[in-house]
Amino acid sequence: MTLQQRARSSTGEHERRTMVSYPYDPEVDMVVSYAPPLDLTDIAAARELLAQATAGLPPFQPEAGVELTHLDASGAGDNPPVDLYMLRPSGGPTGQGRPALLWFHGGGFVLGDARESLPFLDAAVRLTGAIGISVQYSLAPEATFPAPIEEGLAALNWIVAHAEQLGVDPERIAVGGQSAGGAHAAGLALRLRDEGGPKIVFQLLDIPVTDDRLITQSAVEYTDGLVWNTKNAQLSWRAYLGDTGEPVSPYAAPARAEDLSGLPPAFITVNQFDPLRDEGIEYARRLAHAKVPAELHLYAGTFHGSSGIALAAEVSRRQNSDLVAALGRALAATVPVKDERN
Repeated sequence: MTLQQRARSSTGEHERRTMVSYPYDPEVDMVVSYAPPLDLTDIAAARELLAQATAGLPPFQPEAGVELTHLDASGAGDNPPVDLYMLRPSGGPTGQGRPALLWFHGGGFVLGDARESLPFLDAAVRLTGAIGISVQYSLAPEATFPAPIEEGLAALNWIVAHAEQLGVDPERIAVGGQSAGGAHAAGLALRLRDEGGPKIVFQLLDIPVTDDRLITQSAVEYTDGLVWNTKNAQLSWRAYLGDTGEPVSPYAAPARAEDLSGLPPAFITVNQFDPLRDEGIEYARRLAHAKVPAELHLYAGTFHGSSGIALAAEVSRRQNSDLVAALGRALAATVPVKDERN
């Protein structure tokens, strides 16, 4: 059952919503007006709406040849404990450890669950032979920055410390995420570059959040975007950053980093009619200018998160397959990251 069908079944058949018309891809347009509305004015209500939309669905089961394990990455020292969901090819490790992807789910910092990323990771595991690990990070406003980054770092440290047991090659670990999860992945990459720690070899950033200022042309123009809009983006940043009065850290909003050199190569996707489109494009441009290998794909006629809603659309299948293919290329032939600042 698609998210479109879930929303219909949980809220009842309803009239097509009135909205500004965008030239969506024809296959995306078939579901675009039935996509579930999202309003972060009341975060608890938004969470309840999503819970209703998925209620009664069977638990995720990986495809044949892939096994799922729930891990308790207990923190060492001051590191927080983190729940992880690991997908790996069945049969256990043989010889050298497998490459791995540490993944952060989307949800505007305030919504979502690590398990909702498992279908994507299942495909990535089957097609690349890598291990996929989804992080159950804490949500805002209950947990503000830097909690998810601390949890991501704790997860990464735990994976490296248990690499042999998990069958992971510690020299071939990538980080990635969708939307707000992309902010966490990019922020973690920046922190590792600046403070040291386990090496990561690649960033897989799917429609990433990067900039809390929301001043790009797309953020200004697409204020009524489907599923995600500028108002939701503002509310999500407010929940995540809290009201500390402190300058915004680049580990929270990666676009605020003054220097992007020395980071791992990146693959970035953006959707055309998305308020976050231009901040993703700009982040890719700045990475390229900093001599970081960066590949950017913009998908025509799409909206924020459409690849997870309009699943049957060819453009959605292409976006997801492009992400998996980029991961496979990166993990099959990784090289040490060169820090151009030195």
